[in-house]
Amino acid sequence: MTKINIQFTLFSAFYSPLISTMSGGFLKDEGLEPEWSISPPGKSAIEALEAGTAHVVQTAPSQTFNWLKEGKTPPMMHFAQINEMDGFFITGREADPDFTWDKLEGAEVVMFKAGQPNAMFRYACHKAGIDYNKIIPITPGGAGDIDKAFRAGQGQYVQQQGPFPQQLEADGVGHVVAQVGPKIGPNAFSSLAATPAWLKTDMAKAFIRAYRKTRQYMNEVPAAEIARAEKAYFPNIDETVLANCIATYQKLGCWSPHVEITRQAYEVAVDVFIHSGAISERFPYESVVAQPPAGD
Repeated sequence: MTKINIQFTLFSAFYSPLISTMSGGFLKDEGLEPEWSISPPGKSAIEALEAGTAHVVQTAPSQTFNWLKEGKTPPMMHFAQINEMDGFFITGREADPDFTWDKLEGAEVVMFKAGQPNAMFRYACHKAGIDYNKIIPITPGGAGDIDKAFRAGQGQYVQQQGPFPQQLEADGVGHVVAQVGPKIGPNAFSSLAATPAWLKTDMAKAFIRAYRKTRQYMNEVPAAEIARAEKAYFPNIDETVLANCIATYQKLGCWSPHVEITRQAYEVAVDVFIHSGAISERFPYESVVAQPPAGD
């Protein structure tokens, strides 16, 4: 077996297509022994690529904008999608089947302060026709800090990826009232990235064969079965909660069967970041996205 090092920028059930390459045995079937990690707080998984300590990382095409804004050549290319849709939920204190987005105006929302989660949330508010600046933000830090703050009584609403919201519901702490993804539609949200040199290797070809099989698995296998295989990766999440989260993402359509990052999805991501003010120009698709390695 050949060891393959994988690093996540964030780790949640939203990234199940990458997690399931490991939990479903698809990498091992290709002779690859996965060793995985999560990037330390304040660091990007891209740094692991630059340091040579990771072969493949979970990230987002938007991460490349930082290099391109400075006129630099990025050290990585994004060669496959993980999610083609924003996977964040809005959870409230009370069940609200009649929730409308304008209820966020004037409300305290525990949320991400910056980065892609914030840019996408801003764009979703724009698409929903509400004024993001009328929201009262509470920004305690990362995903774990956000969950703790809401559980401690801060905020009327909270912005989280699964399975945090589903666990809040199971614990009777909150109720999911909205999904961010449908407001924005398909876009190049999260991706797999690697160095251009690695993408030419036999390991890359073996990885993409495993990943293509995993994408089919994510769409064809019942959520409960996927959750059972992944449970060891989520020791603090109930298996039924994990299955519920995975089923929700399957229904949302963020794990579409194709692995390629499409030009159309990329352009929507550019729209999001121009709207947020993070970038002021449209960087070419080819400067950010590479086609998947030939797997045969």
